[in-house]
Amino acid sequence: LRFLLPILLISSCSLYEPAPTVKTNAAATSTPAAIIPLPAEAPQIFENPNPPTAPTLVTRSLSEFNLEGVAFDSRTHCLRVIDQADGPGTTFIDAAQAGSSRNAIAAINAGFFTPRGEPLGLLVSNGKSSGSWNSATSIGSALWHESHSGTSRISRRNETNPATAKQMRESLQSGPMLVDRCLVVGGLESDKTSARSFIAWDGGTRWFIGRTSPCPLNIFAANLASGQHCGWKIHRAMNLDGGRSSDLWISSRVSGGPLTSRPPWNRPVRNFLILLPRE
Repeated sequence: LRFLLPILLISSCSLYEPAPTVKTNAAATSTPAAIIPLPAEAPQIFENPNPPTAPTLVTRSLSEFNLEGVAFDSRTHCLRVIDQADGPGTTFIDAAQAGSSRNAIAAINAGFFTPRGEPLGLLVSNGKSSGSWNSATSIGSALWHESHSGTSRISRRNETNPATAKQMRESLQSGPMLVDRCLVVGGLESDKTSARSFIAWDGGTRWFIGRTSPCPLNIFAANLASGQHCGWKIHRAMNLDGGRSSDLWISSRVSGGPLTSRPPWNRPVRNFLILLPRE
């Protein structure tokens, strides 16, 4: 078994070709790649044979940045989009308010929004959509979504049918993709230091939402791809809105909690992801 396990781990991350480069200039436009429709219920990539573990606070102090977040299993817990239809800060001033209002165990700021407070990309909350499909910029190149039957994934924009994404129970378009098929994505921004919010996934049922101290995006992605921080190898990870939007709250019901990570100079945001026990 000790010889077989490394072989299985290597094979789970070596069945794919290297990920394409993602450019991170939000203002740039390009011809969108062809849309490849996927079924609403694409199969999971990795089956976790172990029983689910309770959500746990994870903190890391690294030479390049500090990281904090919560690891959880989608068999027992789920992410839900909380949107403020009237604009940033109109209902919830921060992640702690948004999470507490729904009896969640954790919450994090979610997608980008325009200067007028509109979602910058597709957003679906409990089957209700807002915003519009972002087909041009890197901050719309990734998508987290959960179907009505409870299957959740991170997908690339160019492998996702916008109509299918809009029909999900929950969808959040953001980006860029940071890790794809266990490899760091090339071409990520290297000259801007900022706080980062993100979602990571092992390709099966293990998930992580978290926030970092200010760091370059390429350095952050390379660290994530090393697989040292979540406790398991990351299949895909995507960037959320960061900088002065980056806001993480974890309740005392999470092992190791509570934690609030939101500088006083932060601005209100349009939407959040909250973490709930599955019903």
